[in-house]
Amino acid sequence: MRAVVFHRVGDIRLENVPEPKIQEPTDAIVRLIASAICGTDLHMVRGTLPGMEPGTILGHEGVGIIEDVGKEVRNLKVGERVVIPSTIACGYCSYCRAGYYAQCDNANPNGKNAGTAFYGGPRMSGPFNGLQAEYARIPFANIGLVKVPESVTNDQAITISDIFPTGYFGADIADIEPGDVVVVFGCGPVGLFTILSAQLQGAGRVIAVDHIPDRLDRARELGAETIDFNREDPVDVILELTGGIGADCVIDVVGVDAEMPKSGPAAEKLKEQKEEYIKEVQQIAPERSDKWVAGDAPSLVLSWAVQVVEKAGTLSIIGVYPQTVRNFPIGLSMNKNLSIRSGNCNHRKYIPTLLDLVESGVVDPSKFLTNKEAFGSVIDAYKAFDERRPGWIKVELTGMKEGEEAAPEELAA
Repeated sequence: MRAVVFHRVGDIRLENVPEPKIQEPTDAIVRLIASAICGTDLHMVRGTLPGMEPGTILGHEGVGIIEDVGKEVRNLKVGERVVIPSTIACGYCSYCRAGYYAQCDNANPNGKNAGTAFYGGPRMSGPFNGLQAEYARIPFANIGLVKVPESVTNDQAITISDIFPTGYFGADIADIEPGDVVVVFGCGPVGLFTILSAQLQGAGRVIAVDHIPDRLDRARELGAETIDFNREDPVDVILELTGGIGADCVIDVVGVDAEMPKSGPAAEKLKEQKEEYIKEVQQIAPERSDKWVAGDAPSLVLSWAVQVVEKAGTLSIIGVYPQTVRNFPIGLSMNKNLSIRSGNCNHRKYIPTLLDLVESGVVDPSKFLTNKEAFGSVIDAYKAFDERRPGWIKVELTGMKEGEEAAPEELAA
């Protein structure tokens, strides 16, 4: 079968690999009919999420058809269409039962304290082969697959594999109260879903920060007040917009690949910190590739976030940070009495709710997809997404199996 295979930092290839087989009685085999490219995939290709094992299949977003099930999978059958939660969970440990599926005691073969198990990730996450492939093995399939209602399209369902639940999770752990002012750093696909989710959860105002014009345009279409950090200092503007108080809740959706402002007053203020950020990058990602566009200020968004949240406010961190990150403004956070909540999304907790929202017509998440690319063009799509080309916000991959009908046309931007 064809799959996107990681070879080393900066080197990924579409190549033929063996098809997966049932290994445990709780497994299922799924034929992928849609996948996607995520910013987390780029972290690994860029080297800012280290520890990848050569030969690992990438990708953690998928919709597919069940081809085979193990004898202990009692709630699913061959032929059903399913969405695959990006994080892997057993469904029966104390953490899963409490809704903390990303902290499952049994899914990660590296042990209970190894962290979240997910598809297509580094050694510390399993590793598990991912979903940018024709077929995938799904562990703990009874909990790790969710049937897709007939009225929900593949385009809608692929967003519910990862980016929609992650945005919803970010808003959920921010403890948003009706009328709250919420700041979202990052207007990529997860950031846009975070804006939408904050509104669904009662936010009175959402202020969105980024520097890429088409992402900011999308945020404004959702009703967010936008700030381009290459034109304005986001700290100054947010404090001005909130009467000097700051936001009730701030959500960091950017993570380790944060970028320094290239112009404007924020760039001028940060000149003296450039050397500190260079050292951070060297510590976090000693191996990087010049061919891929990585961030140059890993802790910048964390610093901005702590500055703009009000006293006794809440900081929600869902942007990806590897365990090699060491810098965080703990002094200012402590002295402002901040509540800090963070983590990997507990996808399986939110997916049924989001499927209901889509099925009932409350939300159409397919409008967040900007490009639909044939699987055979996946490496080119990776490059366009990495370079943040205009219009390339979220990429769906189709035609996973050779000979299947693909839909490479670009969606309406």
